[in-house]
Amino acid sequence: MNIISRRLMLALGSVLLATAGSARAADDFPSHPVKILVGYSAGGAVDAIARTVGQQMAQTLGQPVVIENKPGAATNIAVKAMIGSTPDGYTLMLAANALSVNPSLFQPAPYDLARDITPVAQVGRVPVVFAVRAESPIANLQAMVAAAKSKPGGVTVATPGNGATPHLAMELFQRTAGVQLRHVPYKGGAQAITDVIGGHVDVVAVNALEVLPLVKGGKLRVLAVMSPERTPVLEGVPTVAESGYPGFEASVWYGFIAPAGTPQPVVDKLHAAVQKALASHEVQQQLASAGGIALPGPTSQFAQLLESEAARYGKLIREANIHAD
Repeated sequence: MNIISRRLMLALGSVLLATAGSARAADDFPSHPVKILVGYSAGGAVDAIARTVGQQMAQTLGQPVVIENKPGAATNIAVKAMIGSTPDGYTLMLAANALSVNPSLFQPAPYDLARDITPVAQVGRVPVVFAVRAESPIANLQAMVAAAKSKPGGVTVATPGNGATPHLAMELFQRTAGVQLRHVPYKGGAQAITDVIGGHVDVVAVNALEVLPLVKGGKLRVLAVMSPERTPVLEGVPTVAESGYPGFEASVWYGFIAPAGTPQPVVDKLHAAVQKALASHEVQQQLASAGGIALPGPTSQFAQLLESEAARYGKLIREANIHAD
């Protein structure tokens, strides 16, 4: 046997050993609790979804699923903790749009999606909405656009902060509708909503979950939802696409990620557990209460979403010269 043949045989042997090792890892997985990192404080939407899905996953995996909150730095703290963990499937993260946005929003980029992340499964989607105080003269989305065209920059729009998904959604809408809105960034959605109700700002762009109680209480009125379809919890409210802008969509999405290098058989087992959780009444009800829907599907579907969102928002951030707070 010549040197080249020996090298090929050694390489093949290494591949077979690695494959066998991955298969054994999947057979034994999980042998102890699985941890889900959340880049937001306890009690928020992402935390609630992580806990509900985690409870269902635990039943399938046969091990406890523990939620660990690591808020801060627009979820970068949690992402870096996840990236730095052992790629064995025991540390996951429930991520949202910030995962695809932050490599463009922060410089230098805090991580590289292609290099550092293993997509596991998409979980669901919740719409971003435009809302006004109940007494606002802005009756619908067309009226908001007309007001903005008659006085560029005259319509003020509050968001939870620079680079937040609702801010980026507002920027996308400006370009789609050909209008100039005046952005008023806040440190979170609560104060932004309070100032809209108080008449200090005209419109708020925010996650649907945050406005639902105030809509039901008669303090806010939703002009349009930015998801592809209407949401049952906001009966009668049209989508932006229905309001004259076909194809427009901007939602908050959620999905599980793992560190790069996580063995594929382990990813497959985690993905299957998530799919089973998404079929449960508990998870579907949790998402529905936030105005959202579950989105089961293959891992490749989630990987494509991460890539397309990174490209879409990266282009927007560069063109609009958006910077993190």
